[in-house]
Amino acid sequence: MQSFLYEGLPARVLFGPGRRAELRAEIDRLGVKRALVLCTEDQRQFGELGAELLGDAAAGVHDGAVMHTPMETVDEARRLARELDADGYVAIGGGTTIGLGKGIAIETERPVIAVPTTYAGSEMTPIQGFTEGGVKSTKIDMRMLPRTVIYDPELTLTLPPSYSGPSGMNAIAHAVEALYAENANPIVSLIAEEGIRALGQGLPKVCRKPDDLEGRGLCLYGSWLCGVALGSVGMALHHKLCHVLGGSFDLPHAPTHTVVLPHAAAYNTRAASEAMGRVARALESVDAAEGLYDLAVAIDAPVSLREIGMREEDLARAVELAVQNPYYNPREITEQGIRALLDDAYHGRRPSGQSANSLQEEAL
Repeated sequence: MQSFLYEGLPARVLFGPGRRAELRAEIDRLGVKRALVLCTEDQRQFGELGAELLGDAAAGVHDGAVMHTPMETVDEARRLARELDADGYVAIGGGTTIGLGKGIAIETERPVIAVPTTYAGSEMTPIQGFTEGGVKSTKIDMRMLPRTVIYDPELTLTLPPSYSGPSGMNAIAHAVEALYAENANPIVSLIAEEGIRALGQGLPKVCRKPDDLEGRGLCLYGSWLCGVALGSVGMALHHKLCHVLGGSFDLPHAPTHTVVLPHAAAYNTRAASEAMGRVARALESVDAAEGLYDLAVAIDAPVSLREIGMREEDLARAVELAVQNPYYNPREITEQGIRALLDDAYHGRRPSGQSANSLQEEAL
């Protein structure tokens, strides 16, 4: 067996329906006296719920979380936290809200409790993308890792299929890249494959029947594992492309991951055949890229960059940015190959073994 390094991330997880009721006890356990509750403007109701659960330990509710975590929103939240004399934070919501909590925590080093209401999985990682000057960059810092994560499937029951599907596909993307990361290891690969399997089963359930609590639990379980996978090893081409598209062209985060993922998988199919075989097995498909695309179609998620707001005239600039300072990737990143990949993603073409092979030959 090939040698490897495995370093587990510290995590305390409370999982199950109704576990949100233990939020106050977790704050007390951490010694927090005044917790600032973070949320987005659209999810203010979750922020208010968090404050209600905290009672007199709530310092206030801040609904300033914004997609792609612009640094100015982080600075504003930090200022408010200081004004309110908050010594801890509760991030209740999706990846946008949890990202804001990470942005505050990296400076203050005060504890963050995450209560996810989507399937992003970012609550399990010390990784966050911040946008400044129209460019999104990634930071990795253990200070950003939440001290406790409370997974309560009941909090996701109101998440509509149009959000559930892309959110879960975003989580799957984390696990797919973990399987062929430069520092991949067999322990994380087991976690990643199980996360993909759980979401592959759970997402169709909740998109067909949003009140399916068992399906919701499967999706949260899967997103947890996919987040652990992302936080434990490195990222590659897929995340580079999504950071470029989201940060520079203001495309929505989870739908962008949903659209790009099958094409990034097709690009890497031959260079990471063992990893792609595990993805295919988890999805009960003969081909990883096709299985990922078909899952997106089955849950009525977007499959083209065009339908989520990308302009065709911006593709050339996206290619230029994507090949600058590329992340590690199992297959060489070439301008020609990325151009073809993004063209397929823009038009929403279904990947196939044949198209993946032709791309591979094109780069040789």
